[in-house]
Amino acid sequence: MRKKLPTYWTLFSSAFLLSAFTFGGGYVIVPLMKKKYVNQLKWIEEEEMLNMIAIAQSSPGPIAVNTAIMVGYKIAGVLGAALSTIGTVLPPLIILTVVSFFYQEFRDNMYISAMLKGMQAGVSAVIVDVVIGLSGNVIKKKEIFSIIMMITAFIAVFFFKVNVIIVILASGLIGMLMFLYRTRKGGMNHDLH
Repeated sequence: MRKKLPTYWTLFSSAFLLSAFTFGGGYVIVPLMKKKYVNQLKWIEEEEMLNMIAIAQSSPGPIAVNTAIMVGYKIAGVLGAALSTIGTVLPPLIILTVVSFFYQEFRDNMYISAMLKGMQAGVSAVIVDVVIGLSGNVIKKKEIFSIIMMITAFIAVFFFKVNVIIVILASGLIGMLMFLYRTRKGGMNHDLH
């Protein structure tokens, strides 16, 4: 697949619009980024996008900003990373600045309170969509080990209340060990031929 060369403006405006209309945290922007960069613009393959998201969520900082940095760098180098990051950070900065000036009025306004409660329900639905989409991609690969890891991580977090950081670090370590094992096993099989 031949990639179209993106313009810096397309990269910046895409990141800006995604961030401006995403409410509810970093996990809400994940399916929107996938739709924009993988499905619409076709700048990134789906598996590579999932890898970027995995790295972004296991790195310090907000997942949306971390993913924006990696997507921008992949598409247009250092300048692309900078533009994508600025596009992602600017909308919340503007919104929070406006809200901070009118905080008292926003806090006491029953219409805004009702609107925010409704948005919470919508955000919950989007997060469920992200979970189903990401887990569906793991299941599609039909790698039993990855499916077992996913189910184990889910049980550890939701039933045994294991800290998410520990689950992410343990999953990363297990993934690295599996990669080394497969590489070594593949090398030994290659030597036998």
